[in-house]
Amino acid sequence: MPIEGISVTDLNTTFFEEVRNSYTQDTNGIILCQLLTKDCKENYLIPSLDEIWRNLYDEGILHLLDSITYHRTKHTCVMTFVHRSLINLVLKEFHDSPFSGHLYEDRTREKIKACIWWPMWQKDLAEYCKNCDRCQIASKSTGKRLGKMIKIQQPSRSWEIVHMDWVSGLPPGGDRSYNACLVIVDRFSKTPIFLPCHKDDTAMGTALLIWNRVISWTGIFTNIISDRDPKFPSALLTHLHQLFGTKLSFSTAYHPQTDGLAERMIQTLEDMVSRFCAYGLECKDCVGFTHGWCTLLPALELAYKTFIHASTNQTTAILEKGWNPKLPQHCLGKELVEIHPTASSFKGILDKARKHPVRCIEDSFAYAKDKWDKSHATPDFKVGDLVLVSTTNFNNIK
Repeated sequence: MPIEGISVTDLNTTFFEEVRNSYTQDTNGIILCQLLTKDCKENYLIPSLDEIWRNLYDEGILHLLDSITYHRTKHTCVMTFVHRSLINLVLKEFHDSPFSGHLYEDRTREKIKACIWWPMWQKDLAEYCKNCDRCQIASKSTGKRLGKMIKIQQPSRSWEIVHMDWVSGLPPGGDRSYNACLVIVDRFSKTPIFLPCHKDDTAMGTALLIWNRVISWTGIFTNIISDRDPKFPSALLTHLHQLFGTKLSFSTAYHPQTDGLAERMIQTLEDMVSRFCAYGLECKDCVGFTHGWCTLLPALELAYKTFIHASTNQTTAILEKGWNPKLPQHCLGKELVEIHPTASSFKGILDKARKHPVRCIEDSFAYAKDKWDKSHATPDFKVGDLVLVSTTNFNNIK
């Protein structure tokens, strides 16, 4: 019987050794390592530093630990790069990998600033994201639409109200040749769930998929918001919702009366998938493993859960669970100097975190509605008026 071995790569040791070696390739790095050594009296070296490093040294922000320089402020302590040889490697890891999702500059910035610092890092990040070819190819332009934004019921806890929609038209993927993806988004924490499925799944099949893969984790939903997908108006699924005590709210596909949370999540998912599969149906990672869109879903879901959401100013994982899952990038922070926050009970922190998004959602909606309504107007149509109808979404016109 063959024995399968497990190969373990010590990313921690390899990466930090490269950081230490990079200091020897730069004059500022060599001088800083000497100046930051305990009991160093070679102050005559300070004028040899570039101005930005000299100012940081004078302010006492830089510290040396285990031959690695750290940039320490009141609330953060992150590794410092002096030589630019590692910058592109870090930018690629924090932006291009499946666990980063090829997402936008502001979301990539949040993860980098928690681990690493170098001069002009935000400018380098902006330039890197701006010149990312996959982002340029996959990004979608958005146009203006008629209709004022309508406020809908606000949740008071996670998984009370969810938005649900489908991504269809996907190429066959996975061991069961899935060609669609069911997207479920918690309105409270903005946590997404991506479930590969089939475009022609019956109402029973959809209900069983939710029952087997979702309900044990989230509990029964109080309200489901969706557009008028053919699966939802069916009598069978409606009866299942009645059994669950769940209210089903509809919006039209192209003139929605909801705020489009599921639709925005679908666009984000499509953007992330297309960045990895833009040149074909599959992509290969750095070790040669071939990914279809199905195998990318768990990593992309995790990537989204660990980004700070604009409307709540928290990650979806924090609001749902009270802690952020560990990602491969967190290996970079293993040797960082820990700054311990003021001790507090976990329950108190979690309760406060769950109360905060309720107000944030209200404020976010008020801001979004004000901004939306400034550039949108209610159509002034009357009975008998002649209007031109866009055929963009008409699929059966010959």
